[in-house]
Amino acid sequence: MAEVIINGLIEGGKATSGPPFGPALGPLGVNIAGIVNEINTKTKDFEGMKIPVKVIVDGTTKKFRIEVGNPPTSALILKEIGAPNGAKTKEETVGNITLEQVKKLSNAKSNLYGNTLADKAKQILGTCKSMGVTCEGVSAVEMIKKINSGEVKL
Repeated sequence: MAEVIINGLIEGGKATSGPPFGPALGPLGVNIAGIVNEINTKTKDFEGMKIPVKVIVDGTTKKFRIEVGNPPTSALILKEIGAPNGAKTKEETVGNITLEQVKKLSNAKSNLYGNTLADKAKQILGTCKSMGVTCEGVSAVEMIKKINSGEVKL
């Protein structure tokens, strides 16, 4: 049997033998509890966030490996500001993030485009804009303008 890949989105540290992994792994004859425990160990630092997880099983040997993806930028922002959700309307503001938090997220996300911290920070701020999150008390768009003008250095 060839390699089987199962993708799922789970809350960090809270994988179970239920969906998405349990029903997909059952027919493969692997140790589901062992796989779930390893997923929970690898994702415990992302508690409260949905994390993409990939389980790769060798159908012949029953050996497996687990790859944990990056949590969505929006989930990281919500965790930083302590909000449960982003804004429901364009006018709503759900929280404020500091430049230090933006820098931290820019360094933590490995899949951002750009060569500089400023480029990556502007991507984080773009997500903040769509979520109704301000930065240092000003709109995310305003903070991006300040970075572009050189008024704010990262």
